[in-house]
Formats: sequence, C-alpha cells, structure tokens
Amino acid sequence: MEANHSNNPLHGITLQKMLEQLVDFYGFDALGELIKIKCFNDNPSIKSSLTFLRKTDWARKKVEQLYIRTLPKLT
Repeated sequence: MEANHSNNPLHGITLQKMLEQLVDFYGFDALGELIKIKCFNDNPSIKSSLTFLRKTDWARKKVEQLYIRTLPKLT
C-alpha cells in the first residue's frame, strides 16, 4: 500500500504548503497569470486563496498541476 504513496508527488503535502511554496517561487502576480482565478489577482492572500481552493475542485486541481510541474525547480 505504501508503494502507491511513493509514486504520488503530492503525498504528505498540504494545500497550504503547496500554495506557500508556489507564492514564494512565483509571487501572486505571476501565479495570477499562470492560473487565472480571482483569488490570485484581486487582493490576494494565502488565507483567502486557501478558502477558495478548498471549496473549488477545478481550481485546486490547477494549483496541484502547477505545483507538480514546478516541483523540480523548488528542490
């Protein structure tokens, strides 16, 4: 069962940690260009973005996909 988790790059990463790393790497301006959602472009904050992303599956999936694509650059 643990072998399934080792292949998942998101295993053990919280949405908050993911978002914080993306904001540190890109900043909200670039993040808003890469993923066009209001919470990144209109008075952005980690807290408001997390609230939106936790309720909105399609937006969370876009953030997760960007995180996976960015992961090699973060390490």
